[in-house]
Amino acid sequence: MCGRFAMTLPDDAMTQLFDAVPANDLPPVPRYNICPTQPVSVVISAEGHRRYGPMRWGFIPHWYKTPTDGPLLFNARSETIAEKSAFREASRRRRCLIPASGFFEWTREGETRLPWYITRADAAPMVFAGIWQSWDGPEGARVASCAIVTTEAQGQMATLHERVPVLLKPEDWALWLGEKGHGAAKAMVAPEEGVLAFRRVGMAVNSNRADGPELIEPLES
Repeated sequence: MCGRFAMTLPDDAMTQLFDAVPANDLPPVPRYNICPTQPVSVVISAEGHRRYGPMRWGFIPHWYKTPTDGPLLFNARSETIAEKSAFREASRRRRCLIPASGFFEWTREGETRLPWYITRADAAPMVFAGIWQSWDGPEGARVASCAIVTTEAQGQMATLHERVPVLLKPEDWALWLGEKGHGAAKAMVAPEEGVLAFRRVGMAVNSNRADGPELIEPLES
């Protein structure tokens, strides 16, 4: 799964990377401990161009009467995404790119949760596969929300957690966004061995209120 991540890369670099038009209300960066229900920046393709704008991290199905009317859906399993009623339509028509600098996972030592920070080994930006939905609330309120697509972890990553975000390669961005026809499901694979690197970090990140660059610093031995 992916329940926390960091985004430290500047907006102008991201809009250039994705050749996207930025919104005026992007979430601030850098952020070192992004949690579900918080706004994140995502890329969608609409009306012939890409847009880089904010969405709520936590997918809101159209039948929810309020954003908290059911489970908090911040991840979507690749194996069942086309079958689940909450995600089925979005997986076909509303896919997005969710950039990140890295994400966190936890292992257990007795009752203690030990945090790890995972990045690309080559230090390039991560690009998560995502799906999104526009939810119409009461009195005309509209909320755009998203979820990160995950798949079964392989190799060393499986020692940390059984799930891992789907990381899209640059050559798959257009396919995932629906700009190159069908076949996006082929991109929903686990990162190859050696693509990711991970390190233990301090316990401060266990609090969802913590933030700051110290959260991603390697734990001193």
